[in-house]
Amino acid sequence: MPRFEPQPSELTQPFWDATRDQRYLVQWCRDCDAAIYYPRVACPGCLGRDLEWRQVRGDGVVYSYNVMHKPGSPFMADKVPYVIALVDLPEGARVMTNIVGCDPAEVAVGCPVALDWEPLSDGRHLAVFRLA
Repeated sequence: MPRFEPQPSELTQPFWDATRDQRYLVQWCRDCDAAIYYPRVACPGCLGRDLEWRQVRGDGVVYSYNVMHKPGSPFMADKVPYVIALVDLPEGARVMTNIVGCDPAEVAVGCPVALDWEPLSDGRHLAVFRLA
């Protein structure tokens, strides 16, 4: 079964458009100067609506993770075991992602990670991370 491919919404379209060029964007609140992840219509910190998209570096540190030995979705059945992780970006966002390209036993809290990309069928890319 092919990988599940997220469908962009009006709100997330700028993020997905940037993945075509392998640029990783997060929302940013101009009112309180905070990174926002996942995309929203208002800042969860100050409720400001003056939001923009900013490109981030693409490195981070594993905050938490789980190794999936049984797929959470039939789309992931051929990928078990796989790692779902929360990664802290230096810009201030905490993102949910997959850690790929390693034995899941190598992943630990505090591991440095680097952005990588998995191609999707329509030219977009899915942001994933690898151990750095």
